[in-house]
Amino acid sequence: MRKETRKIYVGDVAIGGNSPISIQSMTTAKTSDIDAVVSQINDLEEAGCDISRSAINDMDDAKAISEIKKRTNLPFVADIQFDYKLALAAVENGCDCLRYNPGNIGSEDKVREIVEACKEKNIPIRIGVNSGSISREIVDKFGGVNADSLVASAMEEIKILEDMNFYDMKISVKSSDVNTMIDAYRKLSSLVDYPLHLGVTEAGPLYQALVKSSIGIGSLLKDGIGDTIRVSITGDPVEEIKAGKAILKALNLRRDGLDIVSCPTCSRTTVNLEEIVAEVEEKAAGLNIDAKVAIMGCPVNGPGESKEADYGISAANGMGFLFKDGKTIKKVKEDEIVDTLLDVLKESYKNEDWFKQICWHQRKWIHYYKCHLL
Repeated sequence: MRKETRKIYVGDVAIGGNSPISIQSMTTAKTSDIDAVVSQINDLEEAGCDISRSAINDMDDAKAISEIKKRTNLPFVADIQFDYKLALAAVENGCDCLRYNPGNIGSEDKVREIVEACKEKNIPIRIGVNSGSISREIVDKFGGVNADSLVASAMEEIKILEDMNFYDMKISVKSSDVNTMIDAYRKLSSLVDYPLHLGVTEAGPLYQALVKSSIGIGSLLKDGIGDTIRVSITGDPVEEIKAGKAILKALNLRRDGLDIVSCPTCSRTTVNLEEIVAEVEEKAAGLNIDAKVAIMGCPVNGPGESKEADYGISAANGMGFLFKDGKTIKKVKEDEIVDTLLDVLKESYKNEDWFKQICWHQRKWIHYYKCHLL
């Protein structure tokens, strides 16, 4: 069961409580390059991102926020390090959330100025602890960079903000070591009820990042820990969104596009399954269809897996049987499998949308009848 945490809002996105687990990413272009950042944020939104973050390194970056906000839809998180004046400028220019590392802002007086500005604008703060930026004092006290020192760093900063009567915050304790990251979040979750932002920091290139993040983030989500996630990948930020959606879908925490089940193939496979799966994935990418689809080329497990999914194809010897809700509905040739499957998906969801609209109008009429005619 998922732990119920405090609910905060980053822009119009709720984090914590019973809110859906949101996916975040970060732009890579210099924030003052408004056109480039706007393009990246819009690409992230199209991929399914819920919240975008950008580094604020100077006043030009901070001043760019207001224009970026006018041209994008995602909540904007301003990532601040070292200079509290940049945080104040980011708030003034309309950011939806601030993120900083504990100890990087300076004295408590500077932190207080940030807190008061955030209170006035109802802007939350993310305390972002990373294994590479824990204070030397805490590292020495806990014998190195480990789960205890990560949590101690977070708790120290939480107390500073709480002493200033500020509670609108979310917390992260990221490490590049998966075991340390898991242990730190489990410990932190037992100590606080603030929403937690999950991630394995500096997870590396695509394949390493996918493995590390799937284990780290996935383990915690399975424990019921976590309210928002970022899969850190060295490369295109859009890949982070794809990975985040895949992790959530694998744990049945998000229904967002097709969830494709397909066999790894073996010598029993007699159709070009890799090509079929790739074509389905490509052609279905722009469709707003949420369904589990099994595409199988195995005579052993294929029929069973296909029947268990919402839709399924069991293919062999140049032919494919199309299943819907466990029942065979069509038999098609191999070169017709993809288009036939997509046609069935589109038709089914068109009918479902029509039914939803009828139900919505019916509910509106009942509400009107109760309010005005009874």
